Order: sequence, then structure tokens, then C-alpha cells
Amino acid sequence: MTDGAVTEAAHVLVAADKFKGSLTAVEVAERVTAGLRLVAPDVTVEALPVADGGDGTVAAAVAAGFERREVRVTGPLGDELTAAYALRDGTAVVEMAEASGLQHLPDGVFAPLTAGTYGSGELLRAALDAGARTIVFGVGGSASTDGGAGMLAALGGRFLDADGQPVGPGGGGLRDLATVDLSGLDPRIAKTDIVLASDVDNPLTGPKGAPAIYGPQKGASPEDVDTLDAALAHYARVLEKTIGAKAAESALSPGAGAAGGIGYGALVGLAASFRPGIEVMLDVLGFGPALSRATLVITGEGSLDEQTLHGKAPAGVAAAARARNIEVIAVCGRLALRPEALGRAGIRRAYALTDLEPDPARCMAEAGPLLERMSADIARDFLT
Repeated sequence: MTDGAVTEAAHVLVAADKFKGSLTAVEVAERVTAGLRLVAPDVTVEALPVADGGDGTVAAAVAAGFERREVRVTGPLGDELTAAYALRDGTAVVEMAEASGLQHLPDGVFAPLTAGTYGSGELLRAALDAGARTIVFGVGGSASTDGGAGMLAALGGRFLDADGQPVGPGGGGLRDLATVDLSGLDPRIAKTDIVLASDVDNPLTGPKGAPAIYGPQKGASPEDVDTLDAALAHYARVLEKTIGAKAAESALSPGAGAAGGIGYGALVGLAASFRPGIEVMLDVLGFGPALSRATLVITGEGSLDEQTLHGKAPAGVAAAARARNIEVIAVCGRLALRPEALGRAGIRRAYALTDLEPDPARCMAEAGPLLERMSADIARDFLT
């Protein structure tokens, strides 16, 4: 052994997120395992792909033993598509990006004012139909900034203009909102524990709100951002007339601005409780028991940077491992954190694919083989 202090009876837990654009979390675990075993063929490796509530959350749940369920829903532009959720023992993991995510938009086509979240509500309803009593609602990667109005409409809410007609889709349609009627919401919602899982703590509107911070990622121009911010503020005021002060309070709550404000819709309409996404997912995936068996943890994601330190999966994994005095190694495509920042996060050392292949395009294209090579280096440093 040249670097670490892992005993001969090493039990390695691979708990990494996806390398976005290159490898899924499952593929990361497979490649790391293969690389470790090239050098330490007898090492015990346990794979637990993780996610923080954003895209890849359902896949992580399925890898942990949940059943994958598919359903036809309405996409962000109104077309029909197939989305999946995960179910086990009365707990459903629903990923809003499966129904309403940016990945469902044609390349280069954005609809910042009209993309909606109706399909996310249909996905939640499917989980209720399947008997879910607890729903972990992972939000992130949204194509829409509609404050969750579309989601609530799919669950029985009514959003009407001055003529009593449904407002148009997306955040832009909320400019015409005159009345909200939530009396028709699916009654099963009141009997279901819904957890809003997100790594975003932004409020609904304002300088740090959903339109200002995340609207441009969805194609919103500065004028669109202003329009959406005013529309969502109006939406909150109309809701306040319907349900009282809770609507105004929730607009300022952490998580309200998540995924184009769908967090707000979940807090107000579904009585969801907000928890950091990685914290929720580690509980759901059974990370605690897996960690208790580990002598070394390998975590990671595509880019280890300042965002990683603010609620992303590797930070959550490292914090939990550090609490049990278990050493943590990180793998990534790109490393933008200094050793002292890694140390404060509980990460002993980080390995980056760009150290093996500096060209970013080739690094992404060859991420799998490169990750195997890099994991063999980790085995030499910590397992031999």
C-alpha cells in the first residue's frame, strides 16, 4: 500500500453520481469496479449508484432494488412521451425531469414561456395509482418555469383567467391568471407523505428566484426573465387569496424556486416537506447500511467544483462517511477544487480523467476506459 490506510480485508463502497453527458451512475460504478479488480482482484466492491434528486434519480433507485414503472405522460411542450418512476414497498421515487425535463426538448429549441409541468403531475398520479404512501419527488433539470401550476392542474387544480377559461401553458400563461381552485386536487395527496428532494434552496421570485437564476438555462431572454418573474409573483398573490398567508410564506421558503418553481407548487399544493436531495436519496437508497460495511468509499461526479460543495451527491456521501471515520476518495471528469477544499468536504484525494486525457472532447468520449485506468491507479494507491 502506497497511499492509504485501508486494511487487507478492504470493503469498497462505490457511491458515485453520473458523469453527465458521458456515463450514468450505474456505468460509473461498473467502470470503477472493473478498474479496482484489475489490480486487486479479490477486493470486495459494493456498488450503490447515487443521485441528488435531479436527472438520474429514478435510475439510482432502480439500481438499489426499486421496481421501474413506465407511464405515458404529457411532455413539456404538450406532446406525449414515456416517463418512468420507481416503486418499492409503498415508497415511490418520482423524478420530474422524466416528464418535464430539458432532455425532452428538441436540440436547440427552448420554450421558456410556454413549457409546462403537466406531465410531472401525471407521473405523481401514476405513483398514487400504484399505491404509493410516500413519494420522494426529485426536482431538477426542468424545461419549464411555471411554478408547478401544470403539475397541480394534472392533479385536479384549476387555473382560470377572467373569463373562467384555463390559462395557457407555462409560466407565461400565469400572467392571465384570475382565480385558482384547488378543491378538486386528488384526495389521496392529503394521505401521502410527499418529500420535495432538491439541492436548490432558491425562493420563487426575485434576484435569486427561479426565473432570474435558472430561466436563462431554459432559453429565457432578459425580457422573458422579467415576464416570468412578474407572472410567478402574480401567481403567488392569486394563490394567497385562495389559501391564505401560506402561499406568500411558501414563495420565500427554501426550495420554492427549484425546477422552475415546481418546488413552490409542491410546497403549496401538495403540502410537501423540503429536504436536501442527497440527504433524502441516501436514506431511500439504503446508504447507511452499505456504509456500515465499508472500509473505503469512492464517490464522484462529472465535475468536482464549487457547486459540488453545496448539496451535490459527492458532498453528501463524503459528509456521511466522515461522520463514521471512513476514508473517501473521489473520481471525476474535471477537478476544479483545491486539496484544502476537498479536505474540508471530507475527501482524502480526488482523481480526474483530465489528468489522463487533457482534451475535453476525447475525455468525454472515452470516459469509460479512462475511468477504469484511473480506478486501477486508486487500487494501487489504496488497496495494495
